Amino acid sequence: MTVIDVHAHVFPRLGRAEGRVLIDGGEPWLRVHGDGTGMMMSGDQEYRPVEEGLWDPARRVADMDAAGVDVQAVSSTPLMFGYAAEPSRAADWCDLVNDRILAFCADAPDRLLPLCQVPLQDPALACEVATRAAAAGHRGVHIGNHVGDRNLDDPGIVEFLAHCARIGLPVLAHPWDMLGADRMRGHMLPWLSGMPAETQLSILGLMLSGAFERIPTSLRLCFCHGGGSLAFTLGRADNAWHRRDIVRADSPRPPSEYTDRFYVDSAVFDPRALRLLVEVMSADRVMLGTDYPFPLGEKDPGATIRACPGLDDTGRAKLLGGNAEEFFAPTADAVPAAEAAVDTAVAGSAS
Repeated sequence: MTVIDVHAHVFPRLGRAEGRVLIDGGEPWLRVHGDGTGMMMSGDQEYRPVEEGLWDPARRVADMDAAGVDVQAVSSTPLMFGYAAEPSRAADWCDLVNDRILAFCADAPDRLLPLCQVPLQDPALACEVATRAAAAGHRGVHIGNHVGDRNLDDPGIVEFLAHCARIGLPVLAHPWDMLGADRMRGHMLPWLSGMPAETQLSILGLMLSGAFERIPTSLRLCFCHGGGSLAFTLGRADNAWHRRDIVRADSPRPPSEYTDRFYVDSAVFDPRALRLLVEVMSADRVMLGTDYPFPLGEKDPGATIRACPGLDDTGRAKLLGGNAEEFFAPTADAVPAAEAAVDTAVAGSAS
């Protein structure tokens, strides 16, 4: 049985001068202390203490071996998204980050799957960056669940998702920049309460806006952190869709009929919660996610899956790796489509 972790972060060794490619002041960079520890930085501000598994591929593979993880999909740390920056600078930054992620994963190409990031504040530019990254070898794209006040059902972002479907690039959506910050001071409440709320909001937005009707069914889309609170509240959304025309105004189907359009990871940390998640999503739509290497992640990868009541051996195998193998499997036309899109873009800029 192959064990694949779809939710694992990286912050390549990028110094402060490199961070200024994105923005002057508040630039993201990594301060490495030389003793196996470091600090994620935002300009002069210390953001989060970290350990070398975040930037050292050898340490990461050693941790994977110790935890029984065969493969990780490697995505940038959300601090690196750069969505508030000027788009052209953000595109240059994403190209730099994406190159470093490719180099990081090249250290163990059979164990580490690189995911790119894009300047989602400019969806057309994001399509260009994603296309280049796919042609260069990235196996997916990692995005935040919103850009400022624009959710994933924003027309431009919907077009970006459709573009990813056309070039066969899987999408991993991660909550970030959580809502209600003024009311969630202390105790890591943005992570404990804001992340589930952000993720549920993103999924419901795609369902109720009719966005899923406009996105090709071939899109492979996964939401981190177990889809947030969606599994517990989906019945509430269905009830509202059936009873109020304002809820169903833009969506021809109730929310529960769209659960076959996306995946979620297993990062819910309670076998009982995971059982509900599997019942709502099916065993074909949940994949192992640990949030490595951060402290709120699953320290024993797959323990919640193995302890989940009601899952048989076949279901456990799907959650531990089988579904991820299908999610990240290259499609026959993915690389040619990405390369053709690059050629078209180059030709257009030259003419």
